[in-house]
Amino acid sequence: MPRPTSDVQAFEARATDADLDDLRARLAAARLPEAETVHRPAPDPRRWDQGVPLADLVDVVNYWRTGYKWRPFEERLDRLGQFRTTIDDLGIHFLHRRSARTDATPLILTHGWPDSIVRFVDVMDELADPKDADAPAFHVVVPSLPGFGYSDRPATTGWGTEKIAAAWVQLMGRLGYSKFLAHGGDWGGNITTVLGGRFPDHVLGIHTTFAEGPPGLTTDGLTPVERTWAEETRGFWRHRAAYAKQQATRPQTIGYSLVDSPVGLLAWILDKFAEWSDTDDSPFETISMDRILDDVTLYWLTRTGASAARIYYESHNSLDPELRVDVPSALTMYPRDVEKCPRPWAQQRYQQIVRWKLPESGGHFPSLEVPEYFVKDLQEGLAAVLAAKNPLR
Repeated sequence: MPRPTSDVQAFEARATDADLDDLRARLAAARLPEAETVHRPAPDPRRWDQGVPLADLVDVVNYWRTGYKWRPFEERLDRLGQFRTTIDDLGIHFLHRRSARTDATPLILTHGWPDSIVRFVDVMDELADPKDADAPAFHVVVPSLPGFGYSDRPATTGWGTEKIAAAWVQLMGRLGYSKFLAHGGDWGGNITTVLGGRFPDHVLGIHTTFAEGPPGLTTDGLTPVERTWAEETRGFWRHRAAYAKQQATRPQTIGYSLVDSPVGLLAWILDKFAEWSDTDDSPFETISMDRILDDVTLYWLTRTGASAARIYYESHNSLDPELRVDVPSALTMYPRDVEKCPRPWAQQRYQQIVRWKLPESGGHFPSLEVPEYFVKDLQEGLAAVLAAKNPLR
C-alpha cells in the first residue's frame, strides 16, 4: 500500500483547560427565555413545535456543565488517527483509519451540517476491520469540511461543494489512494454525488443517503409513497427550513450567536438532531447525550459556528442540474430523513444504481441512530458497487 506523502502531518487535538473552564462559566451564566407556549407531556414530538423545549435544554445544559467530559473524545480521535494537510492554501483535518486487511479498499466518508466527524467515529473501526471476515474492509478517511472542526476556516469565498470534492481527490491522492469509494449524507451526500459525477477516473463508486434528482421533474408515474415523499420534501423546504435560508443568506449574522453563546449553539444544533432523527420525542432516544455534546463542543472549542454555516452560502441549491453520475451507485433512503428522493427521479442523475435500499427505521443521522444497520448497509452497498465495477472480483 502506498504511504502518505510528506504533505500530511500527524495532528493531536488539545483544548486548553482555560477554554473548558470558560465554557462551564458561560453555561452557568446563561440567560434563558421563558418556556415555550405549547405545553404537552412527553413523549410527543409536538412539544418541539416552537423549537427546543426549555426543560429539555436546561437538562442538557446542566449535564454539559457538570457531567460531560471532553477529554475522552479527544483521546478517541487520537486512537483513530488524526492528520492535517494543506490543499489550495487551506488546512484540512481528517481522520485516517487503515485496515489490517490486504484486500481493503480506500473509502472517504463525508459529513454534513450540523454534524461533523462525530457522525462517523463510532463506525470507523468496524468498517476498517469488520468482525465478519466475509464483509468488505476499507481504509477509512473522514475529513472535516472546510470551516468545520479542526479544518481551517476559509477567509475568502469559493469553498463550495465542487471545490471540496476536488480537494478530496487531492487528499486521497496524498494518502496513496488514486482510486477510492465515497459515501456521504447531508452535505456529504451532495459532495459524494459531485465526486462520482466529476471524477470517475478516481472514484470507483458511491454510496449515499442523500440523492437529488435534476430539477423540474414531475410526479407523473410516481407511486403513492413516492408522491408522499415529494410532498413532504416540498413541505420541509417551505415550512421547516428557516435555518437553511438564514445560513444561505446571512451566515455572519447568526454566526455571532453561534460563536459567542454555547447555549445558543446547543439549541441551534439540538433542534435539528431532534427534528431529523427517527424518534418519538427526543434525539436522546437513539443518540447518546455525550455524542451530541461531543459534536456541539467540537463546534464550540474550534469557534466554527459561523464558518460552518457558510457552506450554505457557498453551495445552497448549487448542484449542477446537468451533472450525471455514471459510476456504480448504491442509494439508501432512511424513512425519517427530511428528504427522500423517488427512485425515478434519482435515476435521472445516477445512471447506474446497483442497489436501492429502504430501511424500516432511521433518520438523517443513521450512523449515530442505527450504527449496526448503517455499517451493514454500507458494507453491502459498497460490495455491490465493487462487484459492478469489477464483475469478476
